[in-house]
Amino acid sequence: MTEFVLLDSPALRDAEGVAVDLGPAKQRTVLAALLVDAGRWVTVETLIDRVWGEGPPLHVRPSLYAYITRIRQSLARAAVPGGTGAGDGSGRRQLRHGPGGYLIDVPHDRVDVHRFRRLIREARATGRADAERATLLREALGLWRGEPLAGLAGEWAERTRSGWRQQRIEAVLALAEAEFRVGGHVRVIGELTGLVQEQPLVEPLTVALMRALQAAGRGPEALTCYDVLRRRLAEELGTLPGPEAQRAHQAILRGESGPPPAIGPAPPEREHGRTVPAQLPLSTRGFTGRQAELARLDGALADAAERPAAVVVSVVSGTAGVGKTTLAVHWAHRVAEHFPGGQLYVNLRGFDPSGTAMTPDEAVLGFLDALGVPAQRVPAASHARVGLYRSLLAGRRALVVLDNAHDTEQVRPLLPGSPGSVAVVTSRNRLAGLLTSEGARPVLLDLLSPAEARTLLARRLGEHRVAAEPEAVAEIITSCTRLPLALAIATARAAGRPHFPLRVVAEELRDSHGTLDAFAGDDLATDARAVFSWSLRGLSAPASRLFHLLGLHFGPDISAPAAAALAGLPLQGTRGPLAELTRAHLLTEHVPGRYALHDLLRVYATERALARRTPAERDTAVHRLLTWYLYTADATHSLLTPHRRRAPLAPAPAACEPLAFRTHREAREWCEAERANLVTAVHRAVATGRADVAWRLTTALWGFFYLSGHLHDWLDTTRASLDGTRDSHDRVGEAWSLNDLACALRQMHRYDEAIERFRQAMALNRELGFPYGRRQDLVNLGYTHRLAGRPDDAITYYRRALAVGQAPGDPSDEGSILANLGDAYLQLARYDDAIGCLERALVLLRATGDEWAEGIALDILGTVHRRLGRLDDAFAHYDRALARHADVGNRWGQAHTLSNLGDTHLALGAPATARTHWERALSILEEVNHPDADTVRERLRLPGAC
Repeated sequence: MTEFVLLDSPALRDAEGVAVDLGPAKQRTVLAALLVDAGRWVTVETLIDRVWGEGPPLHVRPSLYAYITRIRQSLARAAVPGGTGAGDGSGRRQLRHGPGGYLIDVPHDRVDVHRFRRLIREARATGRADAERATLLREALGLWRGEPLAGLAGEWAERTRSGWRQQRIEAVLALAEAEFRVGGHVRVIGELTGLVQEQPLVEPLTVALMRALQAAGRGPEALTCYDVLRRRLAEELGTLPGPEAQRAHQAILRGESGPPPAIGPAPPEREHGRTVPAQLPLSTRGFTGRQAELARLDGALADAAERPAAVVVSVVSGTAGVGKTTLAVHWAHRVAEHFPGGQLYVNLRGFDPSGTAMTPDEAVLGFLDALGVPAQRVPAASHARVGLYRSLLAGRRALVVLDNAHDTEQVRPLLPGSPGSVAVVTSRNRLAGLLTSEGARPVLLDLLSPAEARTLLARRLGEHRVAAEPEAVAEIITSCTRLPLALAIATARAAGRPHFPLRVVAEELRDSHGTLDAFAGDDLATDARAVFSWSLRGLSAPASRLFHLLGLHFGPDISAPAAAALAGLPLQGTRGPLAELTRAHLLTEHVPGRYALHDLLRVYATERALARRTPAERDTAVHRLLTWYLYTADATHSLLTPHRRRAPLAPAPAACEPLAFRTHREAREWCEAERANLVTAVHRAVATGRADVAWRLTTALWGFFYLSGHLHDWLDTTRASLDGTRDSHDRVGEAWSLNDLACALRQMHRYDEAIERFRQAMALNRELGFPYGRRQDLVNLGYTHRLAGRPDDAITYYRRALAVGQAPGDPSDEGSILANLGDAYLQLARYDDAIGCLERALVLLRATGDEWAEGIALDILGTVHRRLGRLDDAFAHYDRALARHADVGNRWGQAHTLSNLGDTHLALGAPATARTHWERALSILEEVNHPDADTVRERLRLPGAC
């Protein structure tokens, strides 16, 4: 069996362990570039970028094809030990070519780096014993034979090496933790010592070594490790050891040698107090009946008490409009006090007529947000997100309401994994899989009884009116088939005409029975449709038309201005039809100014739109709405990111009336309220062939996504826009989308992926002749490298960006680039260079009025002076930075500078003042749910921060 080596000089060994010649370094790089994605298609462009970098030779493709041919020959030789293997076709089967590029088809366990990662995943599995975990980790680390990808040059190889080294460090730290817990601390001292020598500035390694030495009775050596770390940090970075190293040092001085904390961050609520969600919608006024069903749901509470080792699940099922959601929400409010861990709610849209049912992954993301998890801490993999969600619910008594589910597979990942919690699921289907595998309690919801239906009418119309006409009431109940939704619409009609006798309502229902979808079928939805038809007949023409068009809307709800855009009417001309639809219970104003259709009504509205509106009218309405979203989102740009270049956009059409915003807060609040619609609008634009709208809308939302932290939505929309531009061959849009996608990846700390997309964008901008785009991509590459801890690379890119120059008519960004360059010099402790760049930057930024970047530059300059011991100058620059941050509403900038002020006061010997600044910083960071809050909390725990 062939084996592939990447955690050393790349090698291929046949079944007898004999190495097969892999040719020159470039050819070995091609093989490595394929093996890192074994089992997945790798495009030709990606291979060229990985092997040749930014400046490939003119005729690079023939060279790549030649290398591919030789690799196939090597694979064939490895498949037939001792022979040539050149003609048996095995190499071509293992290395295939197709529309997606090239795919090397080998099992992951035959590639050492993939086997390494599998063993690490298994070691981290929940419930794994420490001794078993240590065995798996040792096996994984044993696969490291030398320097990964040794002998391969180029930026991609170095980036990949760097990422794998970090994974090795994390594995060694996990091994140290596991060994410590089983008394094997001595066994890791050698490995930690060697790795600390290789990576002397990686503090967690030194901390782990200190603890292992202390546990082995070698306290003086542990203290020496700390002294060496402190000296190196001071000399090379101008900083002190972090809080974790300081705590370990203090513990050694006190003679403590207890077990270390678990590797990796604990969930926020475990560290800093729980976030308790309360997501239940408002309970329906006038709820009536359903006593047997409520009692069955009450039994879930008894089950939860009697079966403390189980999660209790109830499935409320029934036809559309029968009141499943009403029952579940009413019961949930009634028992909420029994669930101090919080109440989670999500509408899974399982039968949404647009076909946009919510995926389990989307629902989990919403739950993680409700549980207080910052976007940067949300794992990239879906299964990891589910694991985090269930971990956060562990130990809680939580109620989870999963409304409008389509099938068992949509629900199962959302069920809590720990005892004490109760889940209630509503669906039109029985979800038999939950009944058999999870032991769920079925609650079958049927039509109202005649008595319950009469009570419903009495509560909405008044007992006197109902009692006065018992025959008419009975006929209304019969015509509506005792379906709650149909009864609600019928009573709304009656309530709107209080002086009309109820027999008029009964007669209208009787008449509709023979002309519009008569109540003749067995399907209750068909029966309800007749009631809807009758209700529509009483509407004005504008309200009826608006109802039809609302069936074309693609989001969960719609605002009044958006409805006006959909209908092509002025806002004032839309308010009347909206109010008319709301009074008829055909539309719900769930918050002031925002409207939603019940899903059954949406089905009906969509059917009416298809039947009564021409294709051209439907397409025009959707286009009007997409255009309105685009131009309104663009109107937020000047307030959220005033100095960022805007995407090219023609003047708004005369009929389009986008909103205008006066303040940063107004712009951001609109984006937040419309977030779900905006995300769906991007996808609808791509699906309807309007990729030009999709990528411009995504770009207009850059500042909102950046400031709000909705990173998964950002990633989703940028990927959709990129796919759309590529399908439509829109090269300009593709360049913008690549840049936006890279920015989203960078904010999620996926730096290597971001760098790859920025480089693709830069190559495309060069091809298109866009100097500004290329310049921005160079700046972004520099910034990403700096965040990834590679300041030397960052400096190279910033200098290249300055050398590219500025295109005529583009906004000046030289000051911002110089500020970033100064920050990179600060990271390398090149303080004179940093001061020179930052002072030049401030002159330019003030000249262009870029107060946002000016505040950041002042903050960096303050830190330079603090590192140099010039505390008065540091205070002055920090104070000016705070003023600029306040002027532009940069809350994160304010918190960052306040934290720096705290550090400076501590250095001055004023811990009480330092604490005041840190507490102010923490308050802001918690308000915006920023991950830097953890760093400030650590400062507040420092021994001197009294």
